Amino acid sequence: MTSTRHHLVWDWNGTLLNDLDLVVRATNAAFASAGGPSVTAAEHRVRFRRPIADYYAEMLGRAVDAEAFGALDRIFHDAYRAGLASCALADDATTAIAAWPGSQSLLSMWFHDELVPTVHTYGLTGHFSRVDGLRAQVGGGPKAEWLEKHLAELGLTGAEVVLIGDSIDDADAAVSVGARCVLYAGGFSDPAHLRTTSHPVADTLTEAVTLARTLS
Repeated sequence: MTSTRHHLVWDWNGTLLNDLDLVVRATNAAFASAGGPSVTAAEHRVRFRRPIADYYAEMLGRAVDAEAFGALDRIFHDAYRAGLASCALADDATTAIAAWPGSQSLLSMWFHDELVPTVHTYGLTGHFSRVDGLRAQVGGGPKAEWLEKHLAELGLTGAEVVLIGDSIDDADAAVSVGARCVLYAGGFSDPAHLRTTSHPVADTLTEAVTLARTLS
């Protein structure tokens, strides 16, 4: 671990939580409600992006305004909640968490009031100095502003932080606050896409922590 970046911020969905298959099923439920196509996990990993409304618009072949996105988002989350009990943590999630020698927190773009008890259910709450989810009625936007708020609540600057997440949006959020990022190739994003960035990419969470400890 470097002397400056002593705090690790974890992403949740697609990173610590292995929920890709559930997310694809819930996404397909939303698409079906609008007469859209069905996507495979591989297609979802290649095409998914934030703002999610832009992804939906591309897949549905038409503009998705705020009202339409709100309806699709509700269908997605209803389907997601129905299947959440089937999800497990990533295979090496607990090992990776234990391998970080500094402080840790968790920031997710899933709804805060649902995230907190779910993290507790998986027995992880005690590892994190703070757990934050989305405090809004409808999600889908970028993570950057929420990371800024998360670090402010922790009393940290980006220069003290490394983020581990599975998307370009995680990397963009880290850059926006001056943090570093390690991208995890086992989540929602196509690994080839992640490797086109300037950020280190890891195939496992334990490898991600090893890389995070080297970043200055």
